Amino acid sequence: MEAVKKIVECVPNFSEGRDLEKIEKIVSPLRGKENVKLLNYEADKDYNRVVVTVMGEPQAVKEAVLEAIGVATEVIDLNNHEGQHSRMGATDVVPFIPIKNMSMTEAVELAKETAKEINERFNIPVFLYEKAASKPERENLAKIRKGQFEGMIEKLKEPEWKPDFGKREIHPTAGVTAVGARMPLVAYNIDLDTQNIEIANKISKAIRHSSGGFRYIKAGGVEIKERGITQVTMNITDYTKTSIYRVFETVKMEAKRYGVNVLGSEIIGLVPMEALVDTASYYLGLYGFSMDKIIETNLME
Repeated sequence: MEAVKKIVECVPNFSEGRDLEKIEKIVSPLRGKENVKLLNYEADKDYNRVVVTVMGEPQAVKEAVLEAIGVATEVIDLNNHEGQHSRMGATDVVPFIPIKNMSMTEAVELAKETAKEINERFNIPVFLYEKAASKPERENLAKIRKGQFEGMIEKLKEPEWKPDFGKREIHPTAGVTAVGARMPLVAYNIDLDTQNIEIANKISKAIRHSSGGFRYIKAGGVEIKERGITQVTMNITDYTKTSIYRVFETVKMEAKRYGVNVLGSEIIGLVPMEALVDTASYYLGLYGFSMDKIIETNLME
């Protein structure tokens, strides 16, 4: 009997969103590999960041991602990098998400293997985060990334911030990388028709968990100067507990306090269909609607 294939998703974030030639070089190792499929990559000039989504057999995905990290290490110099998104590494974060016939425990082991090899191959210090975290205070990526690239030299000297792999020294151009394992999340941005970043920050504070908002929301305000707007940018870390529509409606409600309108929103990378079904049900007032009523679901094995 043929062995059941395990499928993992990996969503590495690289700190380059403007130079298309560099982006194509970074993504190139993820193309044309056996048992690896490049699903999506989205670059943002304001964030100066590209989010890549690949899926496939665990070891094949790991090797392809390591190749891409090697290229990113060569072509990105964080000493000359600026953007709206927080970052501490050329390869900033590498999360693994178990998709099919794979447990979270296996995803954690894959994350640890990858982290170890990143350090050994490229001499980049690595922190483990989320489900792979070595201690509770490292589960939250924002805590690890605090200080960003510029502050990491001193941060790594602090007793509690010894990397999980590598020395207490940043890579001079590629910085520090975080590798983890997690469930699927929704990366979601909501556009506001104001250039006032204080308003975006106040709305973000109202919805994020750390400030008393929704349990599964991490959010912040960002200026998009090129478009003359601001964004409430967020990760919905458990869309089954905090729905997209609930966050969207709350941001609209909070924006009214400041005489601001919501222009629209965007999803970065891929999104589970279930998250959109839930939102469609709300806005259309559908009774008893579920994934079972989706044609594509019934075509799947």
